[in-house]
Amino acid sequence: MKIGRRLIKAIGSRETVRGVLCWLGAQYIRFVCATTRWRRLGDDVAQSFWDDGAPFIVAFWHQRILLMHHIWRSPKPISMLISRHRDGRIIARTVAHLGVGAIAGSSGKGGAGALREMVRTLKRGAYIGITPDGPRGPRMRAAMGIIDAARLSGAPILPAAYAVRRRKVVASWDRFIIALPFTRGVFMWGDPIVVPADADRDRRERLRLKLEESLNALTAEADRLCGHAPILPAPILPEDDPRNEEGRS
Repeated sequence: MKIGRRLIKAIGSRETVRGVLCWLGAQYIRFVCATTRWRRLGDDVAQSFWDDGAPFIVAFWHQRILLMHHIWRSPKPISMLISRHRDGRIIARTVAHLGVGAIAGSSGKGGAGALREMVRTLKRGAYIGITPDGPRGPRMRAAMGIIDAARLSGAPILPAAYAVRRRKVVASWDRFIIALPFTRGVFMWGDPIVVPADADRDRRERLRLKLEESLNALTAEADRLCGHAPILPAPILPEDDPRNEEGRS
């Protein structure tokens, strides 16, 4: 992981190098998507919203960010909530080559400005993608920010996942998945989750847990269909436990 952090630091400090590598990263993503034989499950769920012009929030885990843009089957634009950190800026620049916009911020604490921008975007009728465990974890545990965005905007949350047979799993906090070309894969949509405007704290927490459980079940099923054991969520620890900070940088 030290080598990976040094590489990200080097990329982030050199504008020209960063631009070239982000472009190459986007071409690799296109190549993997083009050489993968995809199976798609639940497309009708998203299609019903696209047909009605109704905005929604796409939720998926941070480890699956690499190819998730390929689940998008609508000409209508989508923007991703992406960290302001150096690695987030690199991701934003890479996905821009794939036609995905970016909203800088976090789905967890300190994301008030990003929350306002997400709500404005959704109320304009556009679409947002959020990794509710990003940008720093815990892995596969949903932060409350996505629930707040859904409550304030009135837009439902649609869980989504993908998996591929040929892959490398990185030993990072999120167990990031690098898909390899010439493989088979599956994209999956889950059932919408609606957060009422008058939802109190207890109800919001129940809906947060519902989203977390739905995403974990969907992701595990996608992995199963591709012949993999599921990647387990990070253990639930007390908020003041120092292990919450391990592996997040």
